[in-house]
Formats: sequence, structure tokens, C-alpha cells
Amino acid sequence: MNENHNISVTATASFVEKDSDANQNRYIFAYTITIANTGKSAAQLLQRHWVLTDANGKIQEVHGDGVIGMQPQINTGEHFQYTSSALLETDVGIMQGYYTFRDNEGETFNAPIPRFTLAIPRTLH
Repeated sequence: MNENHNISVTATASFVEKDSDANQNRYIFAYTITIANTGKSAAQLLQRHWVLTDANGKIQEVHGDGVIGMQPQINTGEHFQYTSSALLETDVGIMQGYYTFRDNEGETFNAPIPRFTLAIPRTLH
């Protein structure tokens, strides 16, 4: 990996019971993402690519520009945090993917989003 490009991504998720309906197979999860730039170059987040997989093996792919309507510039030593949500048809699932960034020299690169679990509390042991 280019030493200029050192982006780390961490995620936490929680079940949003008030917006979910088990009878309708509608499970909403909020997730908070923290993106930290510990590289030697500032980087702008251009695009996201998510892969969501529910407990039935159904896969949803999400591609789009930026996150939450933004394409943030993350300077060296800084971080950017946002919260969004995902809809699944099961009470357990996983998310993973990558962000595409552009550095100050115009080079694009991908930063992986490690897999994390979406689950109703006390569903997994």
C-alpha cells in the first residue's frame, strides 16, 4: 500500500427497534462509521461501495457518490464520522465494502471497510 494512503475505517452498529417491524421482515440498523487518515496525504472520499448480506444469503450492493450527501476531504491526522442506516429482511446480517478516495496528487485508491455484524441484541451468542 502506498504510504501516502493509510485510511482506517471502523464501524459500530445498533438495532433501531422503533422503525423495525418483525411481522413485515423489516429490520432497521443504524451504523456509525469513523474514517481516519493516518497517511501522508489528504484524501477526499469520492464514492462508496457496500455489500450487505442478510441471514438468508440475500445480497444487496450499494454504490454511490460520497456518504450522507457529502464527499469529505480528510486531512492527515484527522477523521470523519457519520451515521447512516440499513434495511434488512432478517434480524442478522453483515456489511462490508470499500470507499474510493482521491489524494492531493489526483491519484484514486480504495480503502476497505472491514466486515461488521448487524444483529438484534441477544440474537447472536
